[in-house]
Amino acid sequence: MKNKSTVIFLTAIAIAVFTFSAKTHQQNAKNQQQIDSTRYKLNPNYQLQLQMYDIYKTKQADIVMLGNSLTHGANWNELLGRSNVVERGIPSDVLDGFLARMSYIYRLKPKICFILGGINDIYNWTPVERIYFNYIRIINGLKNSGIRPVIQSTVYAGKSWGKDWGLTPESNRGRNMEVDKLNSLLSEYAAKNDIDYIDLNSKMSTPDHFLKPELTWDGVHLNASGFRIWEAEVDKVLRKYNM
Repeated sequence: MKNKSTVIFLTAIAIAVFTFSAKTHQQNAKNQQQIDSTRYKLNPNYQLQLQMYDIYKTKQADIVMLGNSLTHGANWNELLGRSNVVERGIPSDVLDGFLARMSYIYRLKPKICFILGGINDIYNWTPVERIYFNYIRIINGLKNSGIRPVIQSTVYAGKSWGKDWGLTPESNRGRNMEVDKLNSLLSEYAAKNDIDYIDLNSKMSTPDHFLKPELTWDGVHLNASGFRIWEAEVDKVLRKYNM
């Protein structure tokens, strides 16, 4: 009888410990998600660019280029030869950051918005499923505001990207495999929902799935040759809609 009571007592203790551990794990996961979702605020470029948006004089633009440092790397008015384009790329930004600043897109009342992001999320080891979920939230927000979204594939990193701080061709290959997963989800979503999808990697990548070295100045950011290709693909979509 005594042994049976001891077993019951130890079992109860084990269940209590397991329950506490499970709740702790769930709370830690929730806390981590909250921390991750606001990480973009630690980017010094973020607040700087929002402050600039607040003082810019443009009140309306038909075309918005939404993205990160890749988008920020060109003067899109001059690149496209149009005066109705606004660039809204923030260096190092992630999809959570995009979501938090969509009001700056909506207030321009554009007809079309070209989205490019995801590589910073992937190099921050954000799960592809979460990046994709954020993409869909951005797309739905645009559509609900009467803005046509255009999805642009997340661009590969080059084989030599980040070698000065320890990245290797193999680590970049692994990150580019995540890029492939994300782009597969995005292209399927675009096809099912009648959304234009620009596959930049089909124009810019090597056979082994790296960004072509002749199109980048550092392994991930585009040079003039890379932007020439990108501009041509954007222009095709604009002409499709007589813009």
